[in-house]
Amino acid sequence: MQELYTEQAARIPDVPWEVYPRPQMRRERWLCLNGIWELTYGTAVQPVRVPFCPESLLSRVVRKPKLGEKLCYRRSFSVPGDWQGRRVLLHFGAVMREASVCVNGKEVVRHDNGYLSFSADITDALRDGENDLSVAVVNDLDRRYPYGKQSRKRGGMWYTPCSGIWQSVWLEPVPEIYVRSLQITNGPDWVEIRAEGVQSGTVLLDGQVYELRNEAARIKIADPHCWSPDDPYLYPFDLICGEDRVQSYFALRTLSAETVNGVPRLCLNGKPFFFHGLLDQGYWSDGLYTPAAPELFEKDIAAMKALGFNTLRKHIKIEPEQFYYDCDRLGMIVFQDMVNNGEYRYIRDTVLPTLHVQKRRDHGLNRDPEARRIFLESMDATVRQLRNHPSICLWTIFNEGWGQFRADDAYQRLKALDPSRFVDSTSGWYHQKKSDVDSLHIYFDKLHLGKEKRPQLLSEFGGYVWKVPEHSYNLEKTYGYHTYETRDDYVQALRALFSALISLAEGGLCGAIYTQVSDVEDETNGFVTFDRAVCKLQPEELADLMTRLKQAVQA
Repeated sequence: MQELYTEQAARIPDVPWEVYPRPQMRRERWLCLNGIWELTYGTAVQPVRVPFCPESLLSRVVRKPKLGEKLCYRRSFSVPGDWQGRRVLLHFGAVMREASVCVNGKEVVRHDNGYLSFSADITDALRDGENDLSVAVVNDLDRRYPYGKQSRKRGGMWYTPCSGIWQSVWLEPVPEIYVRSLQITNGPDWVEIRAEGVQSGTVLLDGQVYELRNEAARIKIADPHCWSPDDPYLYPFDLICGEDRVQSYFALRTLSAETVNGVPRLCLNGKPFFFHGLLDQGYWSDGLYTPAAPELFEKDIAAMKALGFNTLRKHIKIEPEQFYYDCDRLGMIVFQDMVNNGEYRYIRDTVLPTLHVQKRRDHGLNRDPEARRIFLESMDATVRQLRNHPSICLWTIFNEGWGQFRADDAYQRLKALDPSRFVDSTSGWYHQKKSDVDSLHIYFDKLHLGKEKRPQLLSEFGGYVWKVPEHSYNLEKTYGYHTYETRDDYVQALRALFSALISLAEGGLCGAIYTQVSDVEDETNGFVTFDRAVCKLQPEELADLMTRLKQAVQA
């Protein structure tokens, strides 16, 4: 396997990822704890660079740990002197998977989901001067818990596991009474801001002051400016509650399913819209789950927008909030997958559906009651963590039957929690009765619409391969769905494929998700290489088709 580095790998500072990790609830003071920690596992004691998992090149870990091996992280820190009299919160963006966190030998929090953020008030565990912080973590790939594309035996569409700390670790001071979380909802000309943890305060918006009462403020917006990929307008605001002050933002945008000229359509801001997107796995050649620098998110988003796409389907992974903030401000729609748990069965979940055996009741699937409970609780927590981001327009619950069970019940549960977004209950196959879209995966057959009388979504297709050897991870194996030896053949095949979407869009197709943004390990069907060094396609090579697709839906 080739060691591939992104360009930013050579410029990583002593404290990587020193950007405020929670852009939608920003406070002025904070302390980043990324950088070099001590890592112990087995008989090995060596430095590790946080927030990069030890399996990655950027971690600087020489001997990679075995899956399921207990990892012990340790570092010291001192609380800044001007934080006196404040509560101190310790935050973790994400740790894979089961973690116990201690400050000065006292456990302050335990967490068992490798994709969700968590925090602890560590004030009572602190001492004057230097403090000891330790994190004991095991990634056992217990299938009851979300695991995404991680595999004990990587290869094909399954990838290297990512253990331990893989998102930022940070501290911030807060007063005794502080804003614990925000919930932002909106209509076409109004916004409601709810602040958990405080009863009253003021919202500063566009030079106006609005009162927060009983944790909430509902504000009517004069001359509303709606958010869209072409015009990603954000409204910044400050929330002041006693001694606490946070900066945030919102956008005005609406989503609806409507019948237009007799055809079910997905609408953005009341108008039919074609969600033209790409599958985005969120893997990087040198950092695996974590890019070398946060600006690489912006680079990916800008590159895909330049090719004419307006949507990324974030595929069974939850990113640092910087990714969603960049999508908010740059105008990239996100279809967010829930992270799968339960067992994947090759015959059941891939072979039979490829042979068109795609109808199956799911009441008896993924029968483990603990796995079911964990999935539903993780789904709820994912929505609560990400729901304020206007770029997220659709939630995907189950993908290709992986871990699927009672999808109709999950749909109702998710719609009750967030009625404002579209929900794709079963992306690919094993459709049940309830979903906002008829969601198809087509890799080998001629592209076509589904038979259900609801908005049509081609949630995966394509996967065309043109390999760039000097920028490919595996020179011996190649995974994809159609392989081309020359770039000219690759481009012509892509033009034919995207041309076929135009008539489908005229007939009712509301969105299409091509596989995929980047190569990932053996999988070399990306528009950019795994190291992000080469974009295999130029914007002008598809520009005319992109324009016709947009016009097909708007006509």
